[in-house]
Amino acid sequence: MPKLKGRPVSESEVEMVEVVLPNDTNPLGTMLGGKVMHLIDIAGAIAAHRHSRSVVVTVSVDNLDFVLPIRVGQLIILRAHVTRAFHTSVEVGVQVYREDFITGERRQTSTAFVTYVALDQQGRPAKVPPVIPRTTEEKQEYREALARRRHRLAAAARAHRRYFGKQKQKRKQ
Repeated sequence: MPKLKGRPVSESEVEMVEVVLPNDTNPLGTMLGGKVMHLIDIAGAIAAHRHSRSVVVTVSVDNLDFVLPIRVGQLIILRAHVTRAFHTSVEVGVQVYREDFITGERRQTSTAFVTYVALDQQGRPAKVPPVIPRTTEEKQEYREALARRRHRLAAAARAHRRYFGKQKQKRKQ
């Protein structure tokens, strides 16, 4: 199989904007966390699609904190881009902002790193092209992505042992 040509981070960039409507909020008038998570996944998946040019599935989401509320009537802005590609997976950084469209004030509310795996037409993991980081910030995110990946893989292995270790014990009984 020929080596895939690398793609710059800029080719995967996504910006999504939505108005927060009453249906998206809780009784306090702030956006539901699940709705924010849904939009993070959509923005991240679009960035992963743009980079890999294939169907992708979500594999993991790193720690997600909701630092500031997003209120009904405000804008939610999501910016996403691929930070690094591995063999069949990509890490996407997603930043979430709220904006008061009257004053123009914009504040970051959340950040997440989401991992996606590219799939071929038969639904099997497919190779993804490497990322070409160009700016100082992109190069730093690229380096840091490897440490995050190692942490994710270790956590996944622990969870796998916890879950499947119990399944094996139950079967033996």
